[in-house]
Amino acid sequence: MNIFNLLFTAFIFSFILFHSNALNITHDSRSIIIDGNHRIILSGSIHYPRSTAQMWPDLIRKAKKGGLDAVETYVFWNAHEPTRRQYDFSGNLDLIRFLKTIQDQGLYAILRIGPYTCAEWNYGGFPVWLHNMPGVSLRTKNDVFMNEMKNFTTLIVDMVENEYGNVMEPYGDEGKSYINWCAQMADSLDIGVPWIMCQQAAPPKPMLETCNGWYCDEYKPKDPNTPKLWTENWTGWFKSWGGADPFRTAEDLAYSVARFFQKGGTLQNYYMYHGGTNFGRTSGGPYITTTYDYNAPLDEYGNLNQPKWGHLKQLHDVLHSIEYILTNGDVKNEKLSNLVMATIYETKEKSSCFLSNTNTKIDANVNFGGINYFVPAWSISILPDCREEAYNTAKVSAQTSLMIKKLNKAEDEPSSLKWMWRPELIESTSVQGRGDVSVNKIVDQKDMANDASDYLWYMTSINVAKDDPMLNGTVTLRVNDTGHVLHAFFNGEYIGSQWSKYGNNNVTYVFERNVNLSLGKNLISLLSVTVGFKNYGPMFDLVGAGITSPIELVLNKNVVKDLSSNKWTYKVGLNGISNKFFDTDCASKSSSKWVSDPIPVDKNFTWYKTTFKAPLGNKPVVVDLLGLGKGMAWVNGHSLGRYWPSYIADKQLCKTETCDYRGRYSDSKCVSKCGEPTQRWYHVPRSFLKDSENTLVLFEEFGGNPSGVQFQTVEIGSVCINTHEGKEVELSCQDRPISKIKFASFGSPQGVCGSFDKSEFDSEVDALSILEKECLGKESCSFKITEEKFGRPSCEVKKLAVEVVCEDFTL
Repeated sequence: MNIFNLLFTAFIFSFILFHSNALNITHDSRSIIIDGNHRIILSGSIHYPRSTAQMWPDLIRKAKKGGLDAVETYVFWNAHEPTRRQYDFSGNLDLIRFLKTIQDQGLYAILRIGPYTCAEWNYGGFPVWLHNMPGVSLRTKNDVFMNEMKNFTTLIVDMVENEYGNVMEPYGDEGKSYINWCAQMADSLDIGVPWIMCQQAAPPKPMLETCNGWYCDEYKPKDPNTPKLWTENWTGWFKSWGGADPFRTAEDLAYSVARFFQKGGTLQNYYMYHGGTNFGRTSGGPYITTTYDYNAPLDEYGNLNQPKWGHLKQLHDVLHSIEYILTNGDVKNEKLSNLVMATIYETKEKSSCFLSNTNTKIDANVNFGGINYFVPAWSISILPDCREEAYNTAKVSAQTSLMIKKLNKAEDEPSSLKWMWRPELIESTSVQGRGDVSVNKIVDQKDMANDASDYLWYMTSINVAKDDPMLNGTVTLRVNDTGHVLHAFFNGEYIGSQWSKYGNNNVTYVFERNVNLSLGKNLISLLSVTVGFKNYGPMFDLVGAGITSPIELVLNKNVVKDLSSNKWTYKVGLNGISNKFFDTDCASKSSSKWVSDPIPVDKNFTWYKTTFKAPLGNKPVVVDLLGLGKGMAWVNGHSLGRYWPSYIADKQLCKTETCDYRGRYSDSKCVSKCGEPTQRWYHVPRSFLKDSENTLVLFEEFGGNPSGVQFQTVEIGSVCINTHEGKEVELSCQDRPISKIKFASFGSPQGVCGSFDKSEFDSEVDALSILEKECLGKESCSFKITEEKFGRPSCEVKKLAVEVVCEDFTL
């Protein structure tokens, strides 16, 4: 056995425990048994390629502090083997370093190898070269595919396959045979631990099945000897270009977890615990944004997403405190009312209880064991001793942190940014039609470009004779596209662009523009731009990309000339990308071609470059690209990913009613920021920056104005609490002191964090002065909310609302 002592292995997961001594790992129907100890496991997903190696220690430290036992991660095949038999485990792809970082914190690692991953990652993690191999058929019992799969998974050590059960049926008998082969291959490795198969009902023996979803409390494994495993509890949702910001409340997420363990759950994994960033061209979809924040407990930049992180930490602490009873106790249920059910776990020594109210509207007051309890709608109370409520999923006492973005204090921006520019040279393609390959048909972009670039030119010419009626009539160029971006040129002139609207990014659209044909040769040049390949669904690998047949010239709306079988010439990529205009070394060698004045705006296919100083301090850095259209960005040669701030989130997605945690969550519930840019700010990891001068390079595809570009830091502006009497609470500015108590009142204060107001029922005691004495100048302060401390309000509801401001060291 190598440095990894396997705790639990899976067809999509491997539980790997980093300790020097080997473990005895088994399971029963209620628990995972480690060296004889019956355990529940709380885990969270952190994808190492979606952050940087420098971020990993802090992310995993926060995961441990948040009460997790394990960190789950994916292994993306196309990231590690971008070209067949050429591997990359450098930088943020250093899998072993990531696992050792988990080891340093004493956590388990759940290694999710795939080889299919989904995860909104480009092409579901499959390398496109695999799709282009002769005779291959992905995710079936196909020798070409299985040989490549076996080679890669053997390289990674453990063999796994992900989420096939959702889509297996369309593959028929070949799909079933493939799953059986996978199971046999995995078992033959003889690594001495159980395997699991995600989203695969009744998997082949000895595989164990699992559940994915927003709720898995009702899930029951087909095999009664299999523990109840929840491999993806979606903490929010991903975002697509044109989509609104997803938001899943801390109350509902905590409810789903508590409900799962109330009903016999063994392992629960948050997908995601930290979402991160789709650097480079890694986002899938198509149309998945560069941010993969996911509204996770740790935000895209690694900050605590409060109150979600803190509310879950409190839940984890309570669950761990009753772990032995949950895994060893007898279980019974007792109906307390039409609304509330009690679940009692009992051993000879002790008992622990859950009180659940699954009603979505009505709060409940119940008597249990001679004690009265208030259980809000859609909530669960946990009583470790079956008497005192230690936690309720709807009663949030963790602080809320309001994050702000601050301007770069290292220099005045944006006026100090001195821009240079140069055009993307497209004359050889748009005017001359020069390419690399010519064939007499329209070729799918995946097949032709092999995922080497987002950009592929399709070029053809037609000769028009004097007697051709198209010479004098109204002629329309008609192009069918698979749902990505299209830029069209006719005889060297730009004639327009088109792309999918939100919600239709998998739907073919038709581009139509009138053109004026000339006598003799006429050149059609079409630049197709993919925005991530499809990553999910049955036969997703066969879904087309780029331009598709037919391409036509239409005379007077009824005479059609099909150009699909013309001689088409193809060229992959763009001149500036091929010549690495974004690379600081390459850029410096060709600096004479960058022009300082005047700086063009709203000009498509334009490169911009500037230098800047790194923002002061150690807070996460973002670049504000408002004012630009669509393109790609690099800092010191590191790709920040695709940008598209001109794509505005659909206004119709947001509802007018207040977000209510009660009731089942979906990705359309509680969304926000409709009518705003889908993504305005882009993460610039500190490890990308130098202490000296830094270089930002932009390739602007649509046309925009770089004058408003700003570098900013993301940090806590203020923190709040708004919770009931009797709670022990903490206010923390993390590594900065509390500089001001902005609001404090006890009783029935109104409003939300950032806009609290007193009510007429609030206590007359000056809560603000009390907290000024206790908290000002400290990085954090803790206290219990009591009448003795804050006075008696004239109302039954007794809550304390506080907002404090965190000191700005950069002023």
